[in-house]
Order: sequence, then C-alpha cells, then structure tokens
Amino acid sequence: MAEQIPLQTTAIAPDIADLDRSVEIAPDLAYKKNLLVNVIFHGLAGEPGWVLIDAGLPGSAEAIFQAASERFGPDTPPAAIVLTHGHFDHVGALAELANEWQTPIYAHRLEHPYLNGSRAYPPPRTDVGGGLMTRAAALFPRRPVNVSRWLALLSEHSEVPFMPGWRVIHTPGHTPGHVSLWREADHTLIAGDAFITTRQESAYAVLTQKPEMHGPPRYYTPDWDQARESVRKLSALEPELVISGHGQAMQGVEMREALRQLAADFDQIARPPRY
Repeated sequence: MAEQIPLQTTAIAPDIADLDRSVEIAPDLAYKKNLLVNVIFHGLAGEPGWVLIDAGLPGSAEAIFQAASERFGPDTPPAAIVLTHGHFDHVGALAELANEWQTPIYAHRLEHPYLNGSRAYPPPRTDVGGGLMTRAAALFPRRPVNVSRWLALLSEHSEVPFMPGWRVIHTPGHTPGHVSLWREADHTLIAGDAFITTRQESAYAVLTQKPEMHGPPRYYTPDWDQARESVRKLSALEPELVISGHGQAMQGVEMREALRQLAADFDQIARPPRY
C-alpha cells in the first residue's frame, strides 16, 4: 500500500500554531491547542451551561482552567465534559478538572473500561508511520484513568447532553468507543481523531500545524477497517466546518474535497502497509 499522502487544504486560523489563546470558530464553538492536541469549548462566551470536549494532556489543567475562565468567566464550571475517546492526550487533565468542577463526564459505553481503571489500551505501534512522534509513542502513558465517580453514558445516535442540536455518531477504529459530534443545522463536525488535520506522526508537523487532511494517528489506531468506515460515514455528512483532535479547524469546499478523497482512497492514503 502507498505511503500516507497529505491532502492539503485551508485552515480557518492559519496562525494558531503561534497563539496561546482560544480561537473562536463559531459563536458557540472555540478551541485551544494544548501542545499537540485540541481542547474544545462549546457555549456562548460569557454564558453558563457550557461544555468541554476532551481534556488535553497531563499537566494541562491550569491552562484549561484559564482558557475557560477567559471565555466564560471565573467560577463558571461547565455543565459537562464530553469525551471523543480516552487516549492519554485527550484525558490527561480529566480527573483534576472533574474534581475541581464536580461535573459529569460523558463517554461511549465502549470507552468506559478505559476511564474506570479496568482496562488499558493496546500498546502503540511504533513501526508504522515514521516520524519522531511515532518513535516516542512507546513512552506515552498507557495506564487507564479512573474517573468512575463522574462517569456517565454517552449514547450513540442520541443528542449530546447540554449541547442542543448536536448528536453523537459512533466512529470506532481509532478506539472502540470513539465518537464524533455532529450538528445538522449548520453542518458542523467535531471529529475527534476519526480523522485529523495534521500529520500527527511528525513532530515538525505537530509544531507548525500545516493544514492537511489525514487519517487517524497511525501508531494509535488498531482497527483500520472500522477507521475507514468511520471516515466514510463522516464524509457522507458533507460537513461545512470541522474541528478534529489534532490540527487546525477547517471549512468549505477544499476541506470537503480533501475529506472525500480520504474517504474514497482511505486504504492507499491512511492505512499503514501490511495493515
């Protein structure tokens, strides 16, 4: 199979790699780059009842607290934390955030074992994808977090709690219980790591955030058949605006065409050889 082919497109905020602040991409949607991963804020600035989507890297709680305070006001905890999945870079600050905010954490039932301390994800594949991030993946934390005290069920095909108009789409492959979030009214998609908009295997790409359409991170994706079907499912929605777990937010015709190409030629573009 061919090596991964970057599908270049245009980002909404092409200078985000140099910013240490949240970037608003819709009146009720903003995101902040947390070193190599995005945390997403849903809700109108200055209003209560907001939702945090994903919880960043270990050690990032203070940065998330600060970004939330700047957007929604001090002492304004979220109504909920919603997880696309439970990999360490999406739950690193989760326990600290939940303990401070005393807020429910919603995740798909198939992710619960990785969030209640009972199961660890398979080890990463350091032989696929190349790049410094792939080689470093062996050092990433693998022990499951235990946030069972706050854990709640995120049901597929249902409305996202505290996010009216958004629904849950089960998009497995990267993890068993991976989900994406979809708002039909304006065709906005929160993709998690079902697909991403940077070459996550490359430390340079992670740093520069060059906008490209890619499949899920190769070193952390165990089921490529499911991953392919998840990308095809999301492409068929014809999103107008997407924000993924890694890389910059993108919108418009170029983005949709890149996503269509990724979906159509997934095995040649995204899937590692021999997998």
